[in-house]
Amino acid sequence: MPARLDQLETSMPVDLATRITASARTTASRVSPDIDDWVENKRKQPFESTIIPLAELNEPNGWGIAPGTGNLEHHSGRFFSVEGLHVRTNHGPVREWRQPILVQRDIAILGIIAKEFDGVLHFLLQAKMEPGNMDMVQLSPTVQATSSNYTQVHQGKRAAYVEYFTEPGRGRVLVDILQSEQGAWFHLKRNRNIVIEVTGDVPLHEDFCWLTLGQIGRLLRRRNVMNMDARTVLGCLPVAAPDGDAFDGDGRRSGEPGGVRTMTEILSWITGRKSEYELSAALVPLDSVTGWRREARGIVPAEGGNFSIVGVRVHARTREVHSWKQPLLAPHGLGLAGLVVRRIGGRLHALVRAEVLPGHRDTVELGPTVRFMMDDYPTTPAGRRPEFLDHMLSARSGVRFDVVLSEEGGRFLHAETRYLVVEDDDFPLRVPEDFAWITVEQLMALQRHSYYLGIEARTLLLCLNNL
Repeated sequence: MPARLDQLETSMPVDLATRITASARTTASRVSPDIDDWVENKRKQPFESTIIPLAELNEPNGWGIAPGTGNLEHHSGRFFSVEGLHVRTNHGPVREWRQPILVQRDIAILGIIAKEFDGVLHFLLQAKMEPGNMDMVQLSPTVQATSSNYTQVHQGKRAAYVEYFTEPGRGRVLVDILQSEQGAWFHLKRNRNIVIEVTGDVPLHEDFCWLTLGQIGRLLRRRNVMNMDARTVLGCLPVAAPDGDAFDGDGRRSGEPGGVRTMTEILSWITGRKSEYELSAALVPLDSVTGWRREARGIVPAEGGNFSIVGVRVHARTREVHSWKQPLLAPHGLGLAGLVVRRIGGRLHALVRAEVLPGHRDTVELGPTVRFMMDDYPTTPAGRRPEFLDHMLSARSGVRFDVVLSEEGGRFLHAETRYLVVEDDDFPLRVPEDFAWITVEQLMALQRHSYYLGIEARTLLLCLNNL
């Protein structure tokens, strides 16, 4: 039988957390390249990603429009598809709508190999080209591949290092968790976030490098360098308290007061939110999705809307397949993921929201204080804007983190999100019932289990832990 929510392990492995923290404090390493020059050189390779009409996707061994449904599908039935979704809910200002959605039933491996050099943990990252990436190349996990990729459905080369994650006994597992992706754009998508520590020699391929967490933390402050998949995996690693003590089951250090809520109370609040909201998200033929139209340039909303579906043609000599065509989801403009933090009783708390999104596996996951597509701001009446949005946008002091980072470039075209952390010790303690103040340590404990923190919240937690 599965464990009850109040039986989930929330204690932190002290030895690992201490080693992770030591790596986070190490900002130089003899085994790392001059990372700025190294990334820049990788970006100079002859990559191409060009938007094409959807009709050009139709190829016998590629993508096509499925007869009878209008869905965009690969001839193999693998990789992912673009289908329709009919959503009904009892939550929010809009209670029913239809939209295109990405459907990927394969569970991807997002895997990072860790190894000690000079007594400090390093992490093996790849300079990976993705067709939807800003600046084409970003730092990704050691392995970032669906089962369709690593079983070579594309008839290309095998992904480097994938055997470390598919063959047992290759190393010590530090992290192994199923996590979700964007619930507004993916239907029930999940990935295996895994970190394996090895002690033997690991051959270093030319597009890979070893970095400490301290080096990665510096890169995290630069626009569009660390990709989304690397962020979600690294965010699952435990971090020790400043004095090296372990946290207890309520996310407290020994002898310190806890947060506003105990872990049991937090889990009860999450369960209550899941029980309160009704959500029906049924896949339907893409041709039946009203409010959208199919044009030569893609599938676009008839009016408003914050994304379209487009086709791209790709050339990349460093990928397992050197050229291909595929659909991508193209957001309209910049997203915002903002987190308010404040100290309560001497402990840093974050204000998170129980988000209801159609692609979530269990209705609700914890999101940032504010998540919003900024292109919608001018046309969204003040009464329809997310709570606390204007407060975050007007913040002039207390900004602890503010950087634009890309979302997953293998499925999204130039998807960027502004990740913003604002500290405001005068922010009200009393908040609407969809919100809760939770300590950073408690959020870290939740993140070691599946489907509690959404993708944006996981990135923000990683950013916060790197301050």
